[in-house]
Amino acid sequence: MEAENRRPKLRVATTSLAGCFGCHMSLLDIDEHLFELAQLVEFDRSPLTDIKDCGPCDIGLIEGGVCNAENVHVLREFRRNCKTLIAVGACAINGGLPAQRNQLELGACLREVYQFREGVTDPGVPNDPELPLLLDKVHPIHEVVRVDYFIPGCPPSGETIWRFLTDLIGGRTPRLPYPMWHFD
Repeated sequence: MEAENRRPKLRVATTSLAGCFGCHMSLLDIDEHLFELAQLVEFDRSPLTDIKDCGPCDIGLIEGGVCNAENVHVLREFRRNCKTLIAVGACAINGGLPAQRNQLELGACLREVYQFREGVTDPGVPNDPELPLLLDKVHPIHEVVRVDYFIPGCPPSGETIWRFLTDLIGGRTPRLPYPMWHFD
């Protein structure tokens, strides 16, 4: 009888775009709560699995800004596979540190880095078809796809991610207390 009343586990996946992977580290920083989370969900693509492509899932967590054509492709594919998409961290929400280059013209930025920087021995902007095409600006993910929830922070704490996920998995609207989403 008990097995009949059990709901199937929700599938959770994660991915990262242009950023530092700090939000994924915060997910891992939920420490012993990872064991509890594993009882509640099945992990698809995440730092806890070796799955490279995301299949259909209930909850997708994504960090990082959108800075190149590959990021756009990964983001759109991830959105297609996720019933609920959560933007995690400053880079996903507003472009974060990668968006600092938005103040500069892309060509000038590339020339400065690859041609004029001290110590450059073979000046020239890379032009290899294997490299993803850079966008003129770094974008937050909500400018490319629909986002259902946002978890702010750089990175948000593991406890913030844990609380948010357990509310969502439990069928509750996630509500974070002020100190968990405001950084004075």
